Amino acid sequence: MKRIVSISLGSSERDKKVEVDLLGERFSVERVGTDGNITRAVELLRELDGKVAVFGMGGIDFSVRSGRRKWMLRDALRIARTPRLTPIVDGGGVKDTLERKIVHDLERVYGIPVRGRRVLVTSAVARFAMAEAFVQAGAKCLFGDLMFVLELPIKIWSMAGIDRVARTIAPVACRLPISVLYPTGEAQKKSRPKFRDAYDWAEFVTGDYHFIHRFMPERLDGKIVFTNTVTARDVEELTAKGVSWLITTSPEMEGRSFATNVIEAMLVALSGKPPGELTEADYLDLFERAGLKPRVERLNS
Repeated sequence: MKRIVSISLGSSERDKKVEVDLLGERFSVERVGTDGNITRAVELLRELDGKVAVFGMGGIDFSVRSGRRKWMLRDALRIARTPRLTPIVDGGGVKDTLERKIVHDLERVYGIPVRGRRVLVTSAVARFAMAEAFVQAGAKCLFGDLMFVLELPIKIWSMAGIDRVARTIAPVACRLPISVLYPTGEAQKKSRPKFRDAYDWAEFVTGDYHFIHRFMPERLDGKIVFTNTVTARDVEELTAKGVSWLITTSPEMEGRSFATNVIEAMLVALSGKPPGELTEADYLDLFERAGLKPRVERLNS
């Protein structure tokens, strides 16, 4: 059995362990939250190094990007450099390939139109491929990077605007503690309504679930939520708020849609290649051959 372990800076209350069969191989898939404690995350990586097939790193990305330019996050590098024997991935390969494909498949495969629709992307630098795909598909996009990351009431309406903001702010922001930029640990449990006009404007609300949840209003009637890392409780909450469709890159596994880092770790383990050698075609091929499907679920009519 191949063991996949995602070490996350998120809340330990969201931990989950499942077993699945992919391409004739049995996988144990486990998510372990450290409640925002980077030292604990490093300790776990050292303890399990060489004992698991691939690590996922959750609650933080290696980098953010705009176009071809990337900025590495200081706290992420500290974590990513810990394992010596076991490869570690952050989900970037899945975001850059599968999320892009799903956006373009929404109308053709699932009958959910995108062209002309209003899309709130909570952070384009965290999910650049998704943001770019929505623009290419003809959506009207509002990029909420300054709102959802820095809590500044400034809307960005173009990819060029994202590029200008990223070049100005990212070199400094990436040196800040991750807890300043992203909800970790206990902060993931809290939601305080803010930027209501952005949610109201949107037909699609997209991006990391913890960004979406951070300022989520009381009602999301008729909205389409495209995200990841949702638990059964999250789905219940979205349903109660009136969300019409839930879309996640990763399939449902025993009531859970795991983070992209978990799916990427599974695909890397299946491939037998180092993460850096997998191409876009490799990810798409492995995802299809393994029978993995995105979760596209109607919550309310």
